[in-house]
Amino acid sequence: MTLVARDPVAPFVLTPRVAPLDRRSAGYDLVLAGTALALALAGAVLVWAATKTTSGQSYLYRHLFNAVLAGGLMLAASRINARLLRVIGPIVYVASLLGLLLVLAAGSTINGAKAWIRIGGGFELQPSEFAKLGLIVAMAVLFTRYRDDRDEDAPPTTRDVLAAAGLVAVPIGLILLQPDLGSAMVLACAVFGVLVAAGVRARWTIGLLVLAVLTAIVVLKAGVLHDYQLARFKAFAHPNVDVRGIAYNVHQARIAIANGGLFGTGLFHGPQTNGGYVPEQQTDFIYSVAGEEFGLVGAAVVIALFALLCWRGLRIARTADPTGRLVAVGVVCWFGFQAFQNIGMNLGLTPVTGVPLPFVSYGGSSMFAQGLAIGLLQAVHRKSLE
Repeated sequence: MTLVARDPVAPFVLTPRVAPLDRRSAGYDLVLAGTALALALAGAVLVWAATKTTSGQSYLYRHLFNAVLAGGLMLAASRINARLLRVIGPIVYVASLLGLLLVLAAGSTINGAKAWIRIGGGFELQPSEFAKLGLIVAMAVLFTRYRDDRDEDAPPTTRDVLAAAGLVAVPIGLILLQPDLGSAMVLACAVFGVLVAAGVRARWTIGLLVLAVLTAIVVLKAGVLHDYQLARFKAFAHPNVDVRGIAYNVHQARIAIANGGLFGTGLFHGPQTNGGYVPEQQTDFIYSVAGEEFGLVGAAVVIALFALLCWRGLRIARTADPTGRLVAVGVVCWFGFQAFQNIGMNLGLTPVTGVPLPFVSYGGSSMFAQGLAIGLLQAVHRKSLE
C-alpha cells in the first residue's frame, strides 16, 4: 500500500491507495476450490488410517500425488475459454466413448468388472469416470446449440430430446456391458439433472424415467449383471441375511461407524479399521473410517463439505450462460448423487455399487475426472464475471 496526495490544494493530506486485486485469483471461486481441497486432504488422512497397518504410508503418498495431479488438471481446465465449450463438448464426448470401447476390447477385470485399462507401471485408468464429464458437457452443448434460433425461454424441441436420448444411450450401454452399475446410475442422475435444468417438458422427463425403469428390468432379465451384483441387491433388501458372505462388507462398515459414537475413537485407534475387518475400506468404504475414528461429528463434517461444494456449484449455475448453467447443474448432480450413494451404502441405506466417495476415496481416475470438473466450473464462473 502506498500513500498519494489526492488534493493538489492540500498536498499533505494523504489517503491510502488500495492495491488492485491479485489477478491470479481474480474470477475464481476460492470457496469451491478450497472445499474440494479440504475433501481431498480429509481423504488423505482417512486413506492413511485405512491402510496404515497393512501398507504403511504408500497409499497416503499415492493419494496425495493423485490430488496434486488433479489440482493441475483443475487449473488447466479453469483456463479454458468457456465460449469454446461448443467445440470442446463433442471432442470430450467422443474421446470418452473411445475409452469405453477400448476397455471392452483390451480392459482389465477387477472385482468382477472389466472397467480398467492398464497403462504400465501399475497405473490403471477407468474411462467411465471421464465419461461422466464427457456426457454432461455434450448434453449441455446439445441443448443450447440451437437456442439462438428460437425463443430463449422455449423448451427443447423433440429433436433435441431424441438426440439427447441417443447421446445418453451409447455410454450407459457400454458401461453396463462392463458391467459397472454404479457408474451407470451416476450418469443417469447427472443426465436427469441436465434435463430438468434445460427445461425439458414433463412428459419427456416422465417418459425417459419410465424408459430407464424398463431398461433396468431388461438388464436384470437378460443376465447382463453378474451374480455378485444381484446378490448385493438381495443383501440390501435383507441386510441381516448372510452377514458372513455377501453382506459382510456393509455389516462390518456399520459396526465401524457404530463404534465411533459422537466423537470417535481417535485417529489410528479404530478397532475395525486397524483390524482390517472392512474390505475395500480405502475406496468404497472410506466413509466408515470417518465414522469410526472421528465419530458422528467428523462424519457430519464430511457431509457438510459436500453440501458446501454443491451449493457453490449451484451458485455458479445461477449466474452462468445457458451452456455453463447446464454443465454446472450436471456436475453438481454427479457429485451430489455419487456422495449420497457412497455414504448410503456405508450406512446400509443404498445397495453396494462400488462408486467412490468424490475426492475422498483412493483412486486416480476418479480424482482426475473430478479435478477437471471443478476446473470447468471455475471456467464457467470466470466467464460469468466478464
